[in-house]
Amino acid sequence: MKMPLLSVVAAGAAMIAASGPLAAQGPSPASTVKPRPAPTLPVRSDSATAARPKLQTPADTAKAMTQADRLAIQSDLAWTSHYNGAINGEVGERMIAAIKTFQKDHGGKETGVLNPQERGALAEAAKKAQHNVGWKVITEMTTGARIGLPAKLVPNTAADQNGSRWSSPTGMIQITFTKRKDAGTTTTAAVAEHERKVAARKIEYSAVKPDFFVLSGTQNLKKFYIRGQIGNSEARILTILYDQATEGTMVPVTVAMSSAFNPFPSSKDFPPPRSKVEYSSGIVVSPDGVILADRHAIDGCATITIAGFGNADQIAQDELHDLALLRLYGVQGLPSLAIGDAAPAKSSVTITGIADPQMQNGGHAVSSIAATAGQTAENTLSPAPASGFSGAAVTDSDGKFLGAAHLRPAQVAGPAAPAGQASYVSASTVRDFLRANKITPSSTGADAKAALVRVICVRK
Repeated sequence: MKMPLLSVVAAGAAMIAASGPLAAQGPSPASTVKPRPAPTLPVRSDSATAARPKLQTPADTAKAMTQADRLAIQSDLAWTSHYNGAINGEVGERMIAAIKTFQKDHGGKETGVLNPQERGALAEAAKKAQHNVGWKVITEMTTGARIGLPAKLVPNTAADQNGSRWSSPTGMIQITFTKRKDAGTTTTAAVAEHERKVAARKIEYSAVKPDFFVLSGTQNLKKFYIRGQIGNSEARILTILYDQATEGTMVPVTVAMSSAFNPFPSSKDFPPPRSKVEYSSGIVVSPDGVILADRHAIDGCATITIAGFGNADQIAQDELHDLALLRLYGVQGLPSLAIGDAAPAKSSVTITGIADPQMQNGGHAVSSIAATAGQTAENTLSPAPASGFSGAAVTDSDGKFLGAAHLRPAQVAGPAAPAGQASYVSASTVRDFLRANKITPSSTGADAKAALVRVICVRK
């Protein structure tokens, strides 16, 4: 099996066009016969043809998307093993070809443009793949480097002054981050040459650039992938080693790790630290005190309080979609949101939630804002609502429930996503989550404002 190219550099093909001079021959100078002029043919005017617009290509469609949407599509295609290029948001033939292959594999027409159903299927498949390996982005403790890790595959960790190591229980998968600062770390070429000479390594692919290098191949019946970079006369090197039996799992993981790897990050590449007290919104989904919440907003809480009611317990969670269920005990007759049959996605939506107290002078009022929903699988919301709206209800102009808001961008295997983005989990996903936990969604009930509560998370 040919190993996919896992480098972030795609080799470009140069096209050279050669042309030779044409020999023009005219009449002989001695000739007295004048050439007959060519007849003038009437030019047909076809205004419809002249005004016909240029057909939009799949690349044109992709370029019209936001950078965040393109990053998300590339990342998702990498997780489904359809894309093995750089996850950078740039449109290229490899990205379009990957979309067509995904469409073919799912019985669709190979247009190179994902329709909403295909985009949803792609996003769901990618989320499952990430969830299965425990994908997360961490800060390496000795250097502060940004590294994406399949945490479920490599639970064993160790560190020393030279870097960090992660491995599977049996050693089938080994990931190493090392730092070097010596006479041999003045150029990427020198560092790459040092890595080439490690015993038993057989190089199958290499790319050495002034600012980074990539090597891949085999080592003692294992596959390896190495990516290194130099900064401040220090080399920082990521090495991924895995048994060939795990190749089906590890190829998309390696593509994701390569694009996520940031050995010398700046402060803007990291999310702000979690607050010790975080405010979010909750949706009452059952009159007896069951509340739908944003799982991420209540992650790591020592206590969870519902303003005006008291402490609540988390009774269920969906890690794949970042949903959670909370329960208040000893309450009855709470206004619960009507969650009926699936409403079609709309571009104009209303987000109803409770902003952070600092955003409303210590108040706790429920408010609604207008937003535009992107017609993609990520269900992006623009503009992003204020802090405190994570978990808020997203409804259409008729008040029908469309989903629950998240105040953070989708996690991609690539550059850190820009801040100030929001999205929502669809109503159908919410209903499935409720039913899986024996909560029957009601098609009748209160409106969004009446069913909203403030969720307060206190961390140690």
